[in-house]
Amino acid sequence: MTQVFDVERALAQLTLEEKASLTSGSDFWHTTAVERVGIPAVMVSDGPHGLRKQADNPDHLGLGESVPATCFPTAAALGSSWDADLLTRVGEALGRETRANDVAVLLGPGVNIKRTPLCGRNFEYVSEDPVVAGVLGAALVRGIQSQGVGTSLKHYAANNQESDRMRVSAEVDERTLREIYLPAFERVVKDAQPWTVMCAYNKVNGTYASQNHWLLTEILRDEWAFEGLVVSDWGAVHDRVPALAAGLDLQMPGAGPGPDDEIVAAVRDGSLDESVLDASVRRVLRLVARGLPAVSSAASFDVDAHHDLAREAAAAGSVLLKNEGALLPLPSTDGVAVVGEFARTPRYQGAGSSQVNPTRLDAALDALRSVGDDVPFAAGFTIPGGPAGDDDDLLAEAVSVARDAGTVVAFLGLPAPDESEGYDRPRFELPDNQVALLRAVAAVNPRVVVVLANGSAVGVSGWHDLVPAILETWLGGQAGGSAVADLLLGVRTPSGRLAETIPHRIEDTPAFGNFPGEAGVVRYGEGVLVGYRWYDTRAMDVAYPFGHGLSYTTFSYDSLDATVDGSDVTVTVTVTNTGPVAGAEVVQVYLRDPRAAVLRPTRELKAFAKVALEPGESREVAFALTARDLSYWHPGLRRWVVEGGEFVVEAGASSRDIRGSVSLHVEGEPLWGPLTSMSTIEEWFAHPVGGPLMQAALVPPADLPLDDTMAAMMLQMPAKVIAEFGIPGFDRARLDALVAQAAAS
Repeated sequence: MTQVFDVERALAQLTLEEKASLTSGSDFWHTTAVERVGIPAVMVSDGPHGLRKQADNPDHLGLGESVPATCFPTAAALGSSWDADLLTRVGEALGRETRANDVAVLLGPGVNIKRTPLCGRNFEYVSEDPVVAGVLGAALVRGIQSQGVGTSLKHYAANNQESDRMRVSAEVDERTLREIYLPAFERVVKDAQPWTVMCAYNKVNGTYASQNHWLLTEILRDEWAFEGLVVSDWGAVHDRVPALAAGLDLQMPGAGPGPDDEIVAAVRDGSLDESVLDASVRRVLRLVARGLPAVSSAASFDVDAHHDLAREAAAAGSVLLKNEGALLPLPSTDGVAVVGEFARTPRYQGAGSSQVNPTRLDAALDALRSVGDDVPFAAGFTIPGGPAGDDDDLLAEAVSVARDAGTVVAFLGLPAPDESEGYDRPRFELPDNQVALLRAVAAVNPRVVVVLANGSAVGVSGWHDLVPAILETWLGGQAGGSAVADLLLGVRTPSGRLAETIPHRIEDTPAFGNFPGEAGVVRYGEGVLVGYRWYDTRAMDVAYPFGHGLSYTTFSYDSLDATVDGSDVTVTVTVTNTGPVAGAEVVQVYLRDPRAAVLRPTRELKAFAKVALEPGESREVAFALTARDLSYWHPGLRRWVVEGGEFVVEAGASSRDIRGSVSLHVEGEPLWGPLTSMSTIEEWFAHPVGGPLMQAALVPPADLPLDDTMAAMMLQMPAKVIAEFGIPGFDRARLDALVAQAAAS
């Protein structure tokens, strides 16, 4: 993009003090200007699913009013669409609105992994799986940045809770970071190059993310070749000098002159090399130059078209969990009664910094009544911020309405205060007054459709057997009400799939007992077994599995095949729409490594595709898996490795609905590391060089009774321990010579 000013020339003209000032914001939403050399300020703004530009009274917590903008479905809903093309189009719309409001960078998307349903900010995150989060996150970034504005990939890294988020240390081993919590960021960086990456508030293994050189420089820049700027989350910087040295470029918001003065002093006393400061200033200047065309152009957007796109996206991300007896779609609104306050008071977005002031707001009750005027309604329960009432009286009214109806549609969900940035959810289940309503309604009418509105998985096991149909709509944005009506009446066919598992109980979840931590530390004790990896590996029953979602049609899978070329695998499968209406299937490809040297999950998602098919139509879908897809992070070698042997490729409609599998053999690579005196005898014997050396050197005396039990025990001992047992001819000197000989070979 054409730069409005020459970055290198501007950098050369700056004083040390001016350089320091450019590495912090001038206020809540603007970079710092240096008018003397013609460097203007540009504006950045929240949020991930809609622009939240505060023209007046700016603040980070969403207290001030923002300009009207399209509130698209939250990431929880967009993630459940499993539709990269759709997310690219949503991103393009977000980019147009960002540019039309003279904003240079939209702060999003968030690709943090959903470690537990109780994270208060899960509605802003895509999935419990890094492939889904990475593919869809990259699609959003590409769409937004195609409009000449930037994005901010967040929150890097291991920000998986809101409790004590500004101080807590996420204690997580490297393999878990590499396989679960970093890959979505890696994919987005490599595939889409976001203009900025936002560091998280929390510490990672004792070091604040804003000061973590390993995260910000060694991995992000050196390994992944990130080209953009690292910005802090708002208030995440605690010591700007080590943060700058670690790779943080821009502190937001501005924190007054103190941190700038500290940088100047550090450069002058030699504790911070000025070249480090110059590198960050250069990246800030490039961001400003890149964003200037957007903030200086006269742009606009089509409000109605964006609302229609939000409606399409809300429908695409809704998941039909259950539909016994083909209760849905409803033939019409005749005989339909609606209960639940959320039908007329929509729950469509989460609280905190991502709150959008929508251009309009569709309520499901209004949408249904626009089809048929005579749709009875009863609130059934009260919600915080909704109309006042007595829950007992409202329940009785709803039961009366339900008793006379042909079909009841019950709108339930989590109240707005339950889900927000800044704190975690107080409960997994729906509120008691809503469950009481549902039980009472189901007792007088067996034809009940539950429509859920929530930003993350909620407990359904206590009541889902009472109703024949459940539609999970997440937080569907400003057009969610109309999208629900489209789905209920069959105007659209459900095609969403769960991007997160719905367990039976919070006690079943992987992080239970290790969330939200204590004494400033949260231990990621579940390791790589996150989400469906946990449930499937432990063969635990769940309410609804990862990837699950029903349709108004059906699909068959045939001719699954996988061919190997080195460490690359090509997978093909034919999918057919075997039902009566057009629909879209999400084909999911999982990989199993049943004989790995480390614990690997029972299955791991490696690729997916959303395929739209007319009735009777078939299509072959192809997937290309690389060596990285077959790899795991080796803790000892500290790199990705392909362990040779048998792999199983599976294709299915969920992690528990596998429609076909095929075994294949892959040639691996040597996995042994350097031999030391502390390597076990078994590790020595397994090494192609060290094995013969050790077998020749370690010959037990003939009079030593070495039975199978003792031999097995010795295999687990470090060679150093054996060398100190006094076996003739095998002492420390002999062992040291073997170590040197093995290293030299």
